[in-house]
Amino acid sequence: MEEFDKSNFNNILRKIIKKSLFTERQIEIILNQKSLLESKFSISKGAYYRQVSQSREKLVSFYYTIVLLQGLGVILPDDIDVISKVSEQIRVINESDIFPEREEDVISVIDRLVRQACSM
Repeated sequence: MEEFDKSNFNNILRKIIKKSLFTERQIEIILNQKSLLESKFSISKGAYYRQVSQSREKLVSFYYTIVLLQGLGVILPDDIDVISKVSEQIRVINESDIFPEREEDVISVIDRLVRQACSM
C-alpha cells in the first residue's frame, strides 16, 4: 500500500484516527463516498473499490457494535452525550487551526473524556 503524499487531516485528527478502528485511508474513502472530501487516490480502480468495500463493512460492523453495546446498557445515554459533545469539538477542530503547542493538550482532554466514558 502506498503512503500518502499529503494528509487531508490535521495532527489532532490523525492522532484520533490512529486510536480508532479505521486507517487514515479508510476514513478518506468513507468521506469521499459520502461526498464530504474530494481526494485523489493513486491506486488502481480495483484496489480502490476493494478498499471501499472493506471500509463499508467495517463501518457496518461499527454501527452494529454501537447498537449492541447501547442495547445491552454498556453505552449509556450520558456516554452518548459525551461522545456527541466531543464529536462536535472535533468538527470545530477540523475547520480551524490549532497551535501545535496546544495539540497534545487537546488530545489529552479528548483521551480523558473517552476513557472516562469507557470506565468499567
